[in-house]
Amino acid sequence: MEALTDAQKARHAVREFKTITDALALRGFYRLSGKFGRELESCLKNLSPEIYGSMNDPRIVELKGLEYVLDRLPRGIEECTRIILTEEDPFENTHTKKISPFKRRRTAYRVSANELCIVISRGLSEIYDILTHLTFLYSEAKKIYSRMKAESESLTLEWRSLEKTMASMKTLDAHQLDQALWNLSIILGRPYQETRDTYDYLEKGKTEHNSNNGLFSIIHQLGRRIDEEKASADNAVVVYLTPSLINIIGRQKYGIQWAGDIKAKLLERKLLDRPLHIISANLHSVINLLYGYAAMQAHDPSMRATGDLYDFFHQIRDMGQAVVKKGRAKGLYELIDRSGTHINCQLIDTAMLDGIALHPDLKFDLVKAPQERPVLLVMDYAFGAQAFELMENILRPYTYDNTTRYLNVKSISIMGKAGILKGNKGDIMLATAHVFEGTSDNYIFKNDLARSDFSPDVNVYAGPMVTVLGTSLQNRDMLEKFQSDWKTVGLEMEGGHYQRAISAAIIKGNISNKAKLRYAYYASDNPLATGHTLAAGAMGKEGVRPTYMITKAILDKIFNTGKKI
Repeated sequence: MEALTDAQKARHAVREFKTITDALALRGFYRLSGKFGRELESCLKNLSPEIYGSMNDPRIVELKGLEYVLDRLPRGIEECTRIILTEEDPFENTHTKKISPFKRRRTAYRVSANELCIVISRGLSEIYDILTHLTFLYSEAKKIYSRMKAESESLTLEWRSLEKTMASMKTLDAHQLDQALWNLSIILGRPYQETRDTYDYLEKGKTEHNSNNGLFSIIHQLGRRIDEEKASADNAVVVYLTPSLINIIGRQKYGIQWAGDIKAKLLERKLLDRPLHIISANLHSVINLLYGYAAMQAHDPSMRATGDLYDFFHQIRDMGQAVVKKGRAKGLYELIDRSGTHINCQLIDTAMLDGIALHPDLKFDLVKAPQERPVLLVMDYAFGAQAFELMENILRPYTYDNTTRYLNVKSISIMGKAGILKGNKGDIMLATAHVFEGTSDNYIFKNDLARSDFSPDVNVYAGPMVTVLGTSLQNRDMLEKFQSDWKTVGLEMEGGHYQRAISAAIIKGNISNKAKLRYAYYASDNPLATGHTLAAGAMGKEGVRPTYMITKAILDKIFNTGKKI
C-alpha cells in the first residue's frame, strides 16, 4: 500500500480531531487520560501544530505554546479536575464569580476548588479551541511529571526545590528568584533565559490582568495533577459537555437574538431602508477614520496632525473616549451585545457626517442626498464557525408586526488579521476564494478590492485563503500543500464561514447578487517561518498601518471615491 505523504497525514489528523470532538459533544464527557483523550492527543501529536513548537519533544516543555494557551483559558484551569462546557449560562444571576480569559472573549465560572464551568456561546469552533488547548496542557503536564519522580518513585531533587520555592514565594529576594528559575529551567528542559522570559510574561499577565497563577504555581500544579491521578482514578481530569451543547448546532439561539437587536435598532432609527454596508472588523479603525480628526480638534484646537495618516493614529491612540463622544454626536450608535455572542457592534448613519472635519488625507464623497447615504454596520470579529451563524442571521429579512422587510445590503466587507504563507508580518492579503482545512470544500467569489487600491510601497498578495479549524491546528506540511496545490496566500478562521452564509443569502434571495464583497487581511504571523507563529506575540505598532490601509480602502469603496491609498 502506498504510504501517505506528510500533508495527507496532517489532513487526516485534522479531520480525525474534528470527528472525535463532534462525537464527544454527543457522548457528553471524556477523561483527558482516557481513550478519547489519548486519541485527541495522538491527533495533535500527528499534526504537530507549528504554534505548539516542541510539543513532540519529550525532553522539553513548550513554553511559548504554554503562554499562548494560558492566555486563552480561564485562570486556574490547571487546578481543576471537573471542566464543564455548557451552552446555557447557569450562573448569570448568581454570586458565583465570572472569569474571563485574557485573550479570548468567553465566559467562565470557578464553581469550586476543583470545578470550572465554561459557557460555549460562539459555536463549534470554541469547543475545538478549548479541547485543543486542554489536550496540549495535559501532554505538557505528563512531561513535567516525568521530571517530578525519579525511577525509584521518589521526588527528584529539582522537584523538592520547587516545593520549597512554592512555600516561600512571597519572601524570595532577587537572588533567590534567580536560583529558583534556574532550578525550574532544569525541570522544563529549557535554558534559563527562556524560562525567565516566560516567568516575566506570565507575571505581567497575573499582575495586570489577573489572567493566570504564575509560572511556578502552574508548573507545580500540572505535575501534581498527573501524580494525583496516578494515585487514584477519582482524581482524573474529566471534561463534561452538557446536552444543551447540541443546541449550538443548527439552532443558532445566540445569533438570532444578536441580529434581532441590530435590526430593531435600524428600525428605531428609521434606517431600515437605507443602503447598508456591513463591515466585520475591529471597533476602532472605522470610527477613528471618520471621527478621529474632529475629536482631536475638539479636545485641543491647537493640535495638528503630524506626519501622514497612519502616524496620526498613533497620535490619537489614547483618545478613544473623545472619538466615541464625537461619534455619538455625529451618527454613531453603539450596540452592546446582550445575546451572549460577545460581538458588539456600531451603527453609523453617514447622513449625519455633514460638516465633520476629516483628516486632510481623506477625500470621502459625502454629497449624496441624505436618504441615499450609506449606513455602516461595523461588527466586531467573530470566532471561527460563529461567523456563519452571525452573517446568516443578519442577512435574513426582518419580520415585525406581520411585516417582512429585506435589508438593502450594498456591500459586505471582511477585514481581519491572518497568517501569511508567502510574505511577512504587516503585509496585506486579498482573498479570491476560501478553502476549508481538512477538506476540499471551497468558495470562490469576486473580491471588490484589488492591489491597485493600495499604495505601491506595501506588499499585497491576492489568492485563495485557507479557512482553518482553529488557530492551534496549523501544520507546516499541510499548509505547504495548500500553497503549492491551491496557490493559497494565507490562513484565517472566519472567511469561508462568512462566504457560506453570503452565498446562501444570495441563493435564498435575501440579498442581491450585485452586493459587493470585500475580503482583506493583514499578516499577523507567518506559520511557515520559525519563531513567527501567533505564539510569538502580538504585532503591536506593526499592525497599525495595514489595519488602517484596509479600513480606508473599504471606506473609499463605500463612499465611491475610487482613490488609491
